[in-house]
Amino acid sequence: MSNVSLVLVINCGSSSLKFSLIPFNDGAPVLSGLAEKLGLEEACITFKDQKGNKSSHALPEASHPGALQALFAELNQRQLLPAVKAIGHRVAHGGNEFKQSVAINSEVIEKIRTLSALAPLHNPANLIGIEATMALLPAVTQVAVFDTAFHQTLAPEAYTYAIPLEYQERYQVRRYGFHGTSHRYIAAEAINAFGLDPANHGILIAHLGNGSSVCAVKNGKSVDTSMGMTPLEGLVMGTRCGDLDFGAAVYIASCTGQSIESLYKMVNNESGLYGVSGLSSDCRTLQEARRQGNKRAALAIDVMVHRLARHLGAHLTSLHRFDALIFTGGIGENSALVRELTVKRLGVLGLQLDEKKNQQMCGGLSGVISTANSAWVAVLPTNEEKMIAMDAVAISSL
Repeated sequence: MSNVSLVLVINCGSSSLKFSLIPFNDGAPVLSGLAEKLGLEEACITFKDQKGNKSSHALPEASHPGALQALFAELNQRQLLPAVKAIGHRVAHGGNEFKQSVAINSEVIEKIRTLSALAPLHNPANLIGIEATMALLPAVTQVAVFDTAFHQTLAPEAYTYAIPLEYQERYQVRRYGFHGTSHRYIAAEAINAFGLDPANHGILIAHLGNGSSVCAVKNGKSVDTSMGMTPLEGLVMGTRCGDLDFGAAVYIASCTGQSIESLYKMVNNESGLYGVSGLSSDCRTLQEARRQGNKRAALAIDVMVHRLARHLGAHLTSLHRFDALIFTGGIGENSALVRELTVKRLGVLGLQLDEKKNQQMCGGLSGVISTANSAWVAVLPTNEEKMIAMDAVAISSL
């Protein structure tokens, strides 16, 4: 690997750190892995090489800096560290400040820190990864790639909440949208996959996973999306409730005496598929329970699908034409059941599923799953790491 330049992609969560080492020339990852349970005694880091070989090690220092030190030690041992020429960091919230990916400097760091007020669960963790990496590899170009950037093309009527406007002007209270890196990747892939006219097309993207969102893309640009000021708004997710009548939250507070902080935890961590089913936030577990007759598991999936279909129908009104509905993300790529139930609800739009193709299209496969006389319905695997790597390479090469 001595002659190959590599880009390191880092995604820091509150208690985890994902990483992927990708060649500049857009090859498969040389090394990838996950440090998890950071902050706990059982913290560990797992590495996976190109051949699929895995190795796991306990982390003596169960922190993000400790995980990065272990990562860089492993890269050094494998003689890969000198080849790292750029580092791309996923950053959750870019607010109004960042409309595209940027090279990281002290000014960018301070802006990300200020925006932590809008994403208190995400941006601080992203910053820990950025600052620790810059301390360990100060000479390497580092790039911030924002989840919100792709949605900065939304029109004011799409991002404005119908509350007194001074809250937007003074406190930046507006809709931002997330999963932008995934939606941007799929939007670009769809043009090639379906031979779309880059200047005249309209697609709906359903990114479905533990976190889920819909995006309406018009001529390659995001014009509407289901997530809002935070990743809580919109679809039913693993543990997030999605859309909720604020009056219901006020009523729950009056009945139970819960604080705003307690309710915020409930709607983020105890709701969604988990809250309705009382069983799990994992769609695979719920699908199996549904098959075995578990009514709450069945209800959880039905509620998720109903909300998804409703949002897809609503987002269609932001497009001037409709060329394709694309499923992506862990659930979107692998749950034939969720795709089947969703498309059935969208029959009014003329969508029809090829049941055989739908059942076959799982496990990282991509292709059309609709019938010949239907608008395209397709599965396209997302690749946020590749998108981050591409941005990091482009900016580092300037």
